[in-house]
Amino acid sequence: ASRVGYLSRKALPIKRNDAEPLTREDVQFDLLNYLFTDRHAVFTNPNSGKGDKVTFGDLYVSALYTSSKCSKVLKEKMVETPAFSIEFAKISLLTNVGRINTTMAFFPEMKTALRTYHPVPSLQKTDGNAQDAPRIKNCLKAAVLPSELKSAPPSTPDEVLAKLRAGHRPPTSVVNLIFVLANHAAPLASIHFDGTLNFLDLFLPQNHFASADRGRAFLWLLYHYLESEHPPNPFDDNHSARYPGRIPSLRRLTQAEYQRENIDTQQEIQWGHMMSNQRNLFLQKLVSSIEVDRKAKASAPHFVTVIAVETGTNLPRSQRQLQEAPRDERSFLFYVPIIPGSYPGHRSTASEGQERTMFQHAWHMAMSTDPLVDSDDEDQDEHSRLDYARRLNVIARIRRRPPTPP
Repeated sequence: ASRVGYLSRKALPIKRNDAEPLTREDVQFDLLNYLFTDRHAVFTNPNSGKGDKVTFGDLYVSALYTSSKCSKVLKEKMVETPAFSIEFAKISLLTNVGRINTTMAFFPEMKTALRTYHPVPSLQKTDGNAQDAPRIKNCLKAAVLPSELKSAPPSTPDEVLAKLRAGHRPPTSVVNLIFVLANHAAPLASIHFDGTLNFLDLFLPQNHFASADRGRAFLWLLYHYLESEHPPNPFDDNHSARYPGRIPSLRRLTQAEYQRENIDTQQEIQWGHMMSNQRNLFLQKLVSSIEVDRKAKASAPHFVTVIAVETGTNLPRSQRQLQEAPRDERSFLFYVPIIPGSYPGHRSTASEGQERTMFQHAWHMAMSTDPLVDSDDEDQDEHSRLDYARRLNVIARIRRRPPTPP
């Protein structure tokens, strides 16, 4: 049996280390450029209400702009800078099909460890905020037709075609259709492809098919589901015209031809390196600031919780009563002085690092404490802290309830 070219969605997303640029080959720039420069105005504009026909690029950008999750700032940027709207649409399309997953972000000041930063030199030439993948995904999920706001949009190819046959044109948004085709790539492989490839293979570089051919096949599929499943399809070639329901033929490139596609410019390479260095410097400063904050917190006065008794089944009656005390009375926070050493008069003890018994600590305090020195200025080491806790537990057992804070 023929093997479908793409079997696992785990292999679909682009995998790169943090701060590593995404090249033209990674994003399949020539394919994206073909799609957004195609001049076939054959798709129905769902927002005009007049049945106007638009190109795929205009249809897709419009779907993003009208999404309820597209922010006001992003909309303003798309209107002010049309070139940015095309770049944003290209990154969104990669997210739409799953090539960019939700662990990616495209601005270097991103702090969360849940995502990785990646400059995309070929798609970030307008200095616009390209968002991060989760925000883009939210924008895509909300890009539905007005008629789909109150009811769920179609989720299978058959449901899309059923709406189309019922006279709904378009039957769903272009963004939702791409989600549907991506989610049902495997079962559609034998319907529209030859069984060795499927919809997602159109966006993968390793198959070495011509970008223009893959772009044409993609647009053919969109027209088939959004406009008409019956021929003629404006993106037909001899193969698809001869075999209805089949995509146009895909020409496999030679190695030399493949190397002439998706070539990064020198300027893009330099910009990618510059942004990677900027990201690394940002991470170094971030780590340094976190380390400073950690040290500051470690040296600051703190509070500890005293639990009056340990839990257990064979406890004396007095301890059971204490354990059964109301939850808010069973423990309290009390102040513990900072560990000395940063102020004059600190005396280290020979037994530091080894836990003392209460008797040993009492003997140590009797032999080493100056009765004329204010207690707040005395040596307060880890043994003193432990002694405080033990004394409070003794008091708690005698009083049968936790010590009352002042």
